[in-house]
Amino acid sequence: MAERAQAERAQAERAMAELAARQQREFEARRASEGPTAAPARPAASRPPSARPPSARRPAPLPARPAVDPDSNYATMRVFYATDREAARNFTDTPVAERYGPARGKVEYGTAEVSIPREHQAGLLESPSILRLEFREDPARHVVLMAVQRRSRELFFRELSERVQRSEGGNAFLFVHGYNVAFADAARRTAQMSYDLAFDGAAVFYSWPSQASLPGYTVDESNIEWSTPHIKDFLVDFAEKSDAQNLYLIAHSMGNRGLTRALQSLVQERPDLRGRFREIILAAPDIDAEVFRRDLAPALRQAGQRVTLYASSNDLALQASKQVHGYARAGDSGDGLMVLPGVETIDATGVDQSALAHSYFVESRPVIRDILDLLRHNLPADRRAGLVVGQHPGGSFWRFREVATPEP
Repeated sequence: MAERAQAERAQAERAMAELAARQQREFEARRASEGPTAAPARPAASRPPSARPPSARRPAPLPARPAVDPDSNYATMRVFYATDREAARNFTDTPVAERYGPARGKVEYGTAEVSIPREHQAGLLESPSILRLEFREDPARHVVLMAVQRRSRELFFRELSERVQRSEGGNAFLFVHGYNVAFADAARRTAQMSYDLAFDGAAVFYSWPSQASLPGYTVDESNIEWSTPHIKDFLVDFAEKSDAQNLYLIAHSMGNRGLTRALQSLVQERPDLRGRFREIILAAPDIDAEVFRRDLAPALRQAGQRVTLYASSNDLALQASKQVHGYARAGDSGDGLMVLPGVETIDATGVDQSALAHSYFVESRPVIRDILDLLRHNLPADRRAGLVVGQHPGGSFWRFREVATPEP
């Protein structure tokens, strides 16, 4: 058994290491080729459906954004976090990006401040590029984690509730990141997502102890399982103490394992919270497809008012995961596309031209627009303008109009 486990771990590390070179080449090529591109309109997540006719398609007024300081040339986004990463012993004297590491720790709460540069392009997480001779983070040019402040549990939820109450309709979203993600990058991604979606409400992320390295895949698998009870407890508090009317849950990649298992336990232990979440968005879920079909999808339908799953057959990270585990993942598409009752499945194949095609839910503009339309109008997939319907033995699914219609 020990030899088999060691062989499986070595296989996982080889598969993920093969992706590392592709990821680095893609990162540098993308940053080198960035040019001025008009960002899509950023309408806001707005009022609950009871206050807005479902057929309404006019843009709502944009919520107030953090002002861009004319001297610093960037805006500051404030996001909330919970984490069970181990905190640095000398927390305040440790560099901001290193205050929470890859080891397991006790659950802590806080806020983070992240810069969004004036020239930010939707879908990009601007970072220094060696090809542009950028060797340090610059808030005026990059999305940078600038500050992290701890909060007691009581103060955290009080401030979270205050932010929710300032939104129109009472909105909050929770993001659970995937594997190979550091705390700082989870904070940056949450801020970028909130900004690009012009989300009117509280942006929150849960950061579990990912190793933030491609060879750390099997350790991440152990840690997301270890974190799942903590995620469940946080979901209970999120539902009960945020004072939000509209709660949105978003998970990516391996983070879907923690979120879906937590929700599965939640609907069993707290039936009063069934249907409490307005939307559950599963992006590229790295979950065994049959386990998802048999065990998780039924629980998700009870936990949320709607479940949306984004999948792709171009996702190299999930292809590597399938190779490691021997079974298809729920985020695969093609012949194994997950089409289930009560789950709206979106085939995102072709929307992401990057090497890995794994982070399309926050990097591809068609997907950003689709999620924006979903949050803003609470529209089902069959009424969102960017999608076209497809047929599958299991029922209907949707794909993106931009890639579904070939050029003449």
